[in-house]
Amino acid sequence: MNDMIEKPLILHEGYPFIGAAAAVTVLFAWLGWMHAAAVPFVLMLYFAYFFRCPKRTIPEGDDILVSPADGTVMAVEDGVMEELFLGEKCHKITIFLSVFNVHTNRAPMAGRISLMSYTQGRFRPAYTDGVGYENERGAIGITGAKRSILVVQIAGILARRVVLWSELGQTIRKGELYGMIKFGSCTELYVPGDVEILVKKGDKVSGGSTIVGRLK
Repeated sequence: MNDMIEKPLILHEGYPFIGAAAAVTVLFAWLGWMHAAAVPFVLMLYFAYFFRCPKRTIPEGDDILVSPADGTVMAVEDGVMEELFLGEKCHKITIFLSVFNVHTNRAPMAGRISLMSYTQGRFRPAYTDGVGYENERGAIGITGAKRSILVVQIAGILARRVVLWSELGQTIRKGELYGMIKFGSCTELYVPGDVEILVKKGDKVSGGSTIVGRLK
């Protein structure tokens, strides 16, 4: 299955950062400050790299859960109580996104968005224990054919904004882009019921294409 969302190669959220760095580069070059111009030029290239949105091939199968984000699996836990949306103990997968990862978020499964939540908070490092309760975060609950799941976006020490592109009640497809977190961050996936988790701590995952679980 091909990537299902029409997004540009570079997200429009990155245009202000890229444009500002490009303007400073041109200004410094015009003034003859060529060495100084190298700094905003490198930043311009980095911002273009950070806000990239590569296409992904989405695995088929109603029982397959895909990763909601690119990054490194920081923890896989069982029996974690989730009270915001699911109201029961869940399997929890925590994914850390470095400043070099793609920062878009994708739906792990198809369904209807039954919950959208945004909470202001602190900006502790995204790999620190407890950031899911203290940091700025956004959450979507997806009700699918077989069960419901929850995905939480958590801002990190450099991130200052959680972005959501989807709407409450919207039908979302597996692998569909629904939001992003600007700069370093963390994503949590809560899955209740009988599920085979197919990733472990330390694994590298790609949003929308890496299979992280199989519903039973």
